[in-house]
Amino acid sequence: MAVFFTSDTHFGHAGAISRFRRPFASVADMDEAMVASWNAAVGPDDTVWHLGDFALHRKPDAMVVLLERLHGTKHLITGNNDGPATLALPGWTSVQPYAELLLDERRLVLCHYAFRTWNGMYKGALNLHGHSHGQLKGMPRQFDVGVDVWDFRPVTIEQILSSRQRAKTPDPSKRTPGPPVRREP
Repeated sequence: MAVFFTSDTHFGHAGAISRFRRPFASVADMDEAMVASWNAAVGPDDTVWHLGDFALHRKPDAMVVLLERLHGTKHLITGNNDGPATLALPGWTSVQPYAELLLDERRLVLCHYAFRTWNGMYKGALNLHGHSHGQLKGMPRQFDVGVDVWDFRPVTIEQILSSRQRAKTPDPSKRTPGPPVRREP
């Protein structure tokens, strides 16, 4: 059983396609692609923490069906676009604006919004967030788990940390002559 994180799916939101430059021809295409990507990554016995903005412009009965189609035990950290109908969906195991988890001895602070500081920040705790759709420069130990950053699928902590390590390791084939480039952590 694995634990996954995601955010900002914006199921049903036509404006998300143009605003966030999503590569889909229609809302139906976007929604189906995200369901397929979710279910390809997440198994029925896995856990998913959705960090807000689940769906927009969807009727409650359509959201119920959609949430039932998604694999895993699902928790919602509320986002600015999650209305009362989204919060009341019977498919959520929990609904809250903020959570702190201990996952494999790693402290995680979960919120829809990125923090400047967070509990345990100087003791290695990670801040996982959404809301910014990959447009906010992160701080050390802070990660945007939104679908616009992660190929429209939920991700594990291992995947998140591995991507940060790859970003820090320069590709020798792309190195140009000259002084070393200073990289921010």
